[in-house]
Amino acid sequence: MEGNKQTTVSKTVKSGITFGSALAMVISYTTWHSVGWAIFHGLLSWVYVIYFILRY
Repeated sequence: MEGNKQTTVSKTVKSGITFGSALAMVISYTTWHSVGWAIFHGLLSWVYVIYFILRY
């Protein structure tokens, strides 16, 4: 039972990180219209999303 919980948490964390990166890239591209900034902000992931929410 313990192994099943660990697998579920691991999958959730991975999908959460992926969603955060995608969200950061979309927000960045629509704001700055630059693929370079979108990639950079995608690497920052949730940090950029939270910054964007607080700033704008």
